[in-house]
Amino acid sequence: MSNIKKLFSNKFKKPYILAEAGVNHECSMVNAIKLIDDAAIGGADGIKFQYYKAEKLASIYSPAYWDLKKEKTKSQFELFKKYDKFDIKNFKILRSHCKKKKIDFLCTPFDFESAKELNSLLDVFKISSSDITNKPFIQYISKFNKPIILSTGASSMKEIKRAFSWISLPKEKIMLLHCILSYPTKDKDANLGMISDLKLKFPKIKIGYSDHTEPRNMIVTNLAFNLGCVLVEKHFTFNKKLRGNDHYHSADKKDLKKLRNYLKLTKVILGQMKKKVINSEKKSRIYARRSIVANNLIKKNKKISKKDLTFKRPGTGIEPFHLEKIIGKLAKKDIQKDTLIKFKDLI
Repeated sequence: MSNIKKLFSNKFKKPYILAEAGVNHECSMVNAIKLIDDAAIGGADGIKFQYYKAEKLASIYSPAYWDLKKEKTKSQFELFKKYDKFDIKNFKILRSHCKKKKIDFLCTPFDFESAKELNSLLDVFKISSSDITNKPFIQYISKFNKPIILSTGASSMKEIKRAFSWISLPKEKIMLLHCILSYPTKDKDANLGMISDLKLKFPKIKIGYSDHTEPRNMIVTNLAFNLGCVLVEKHFTFNKKLRGNDHYHSADKKDLKKLRNYLKLTKVILGQMKKKVINSEKKSRIYARRSIVANNLIKKNKKISKKDLTFKRPGTGIEPFHLEKIIGKLAKKDIQKDTLIKFKDLI
């Protein structure tokens, strides 16, 4: 069973890292294989590509919405046309290589035909934020009866709920991803607090995060897991210095390793999810707490009053909440000042 299937069946315990390779292979199988190899080395659980044909995705008049300083192509159609050369044969080869590297293969379809072709290769379907209003497409994907990951970038809660209603699957087969549809997303725009809102509005649905912030220290991505995301998708490249729309704000294998190490440490730090005494506290529990102690010399046969008692460390004696049981008792013997009171010394 793939890790992504385990995630949906609640059998996958560690946070799931999804490397979003998209079309960073630039239609080179050598590059695509390297992306898989680097993602596996970096500790990703899955790698995701994109399958589209420019003619089915954007009109020839569609304007650019990315940073033209980084990617100078001014038409969406022209940019997509550069990277739409892979077909289903390529993806079959990539899926086979993923199996060798023990990393999940995922691929986002952007039209009906690509979804149909990919169906036999996928355990889970990912639907892009850009298709959250595409009712016919969402309904079509639902008919494959496979888990769906729906990204919610640039969407209102009303739009998310509406798209959710179009998915004709059991709730355990649906995951929503918080996402800010801005490339790259500034840290101040990440708004990870929205994850809590999704968890509140969809209490029985798995929530993840599609991250478009620049990798730098991976703190944003790590924080998403701390807020309860079971999956984080991070744009991925084998070389951040390459020119183009996606490479410069993507993570590489070193970034993924850093994230995985953060997550391991975070899991250790979070520890128990139910409050209880742990082993390292047991000595402190005894010696840092207080006991009922004689505040002065208490003579034999004296009736003990409140002023005869005080509370001091260590906590190896009678705990202070037993005070009422001590007041009014008689001392069997002289009890020296600063001595822990014991029930056996009382009548």
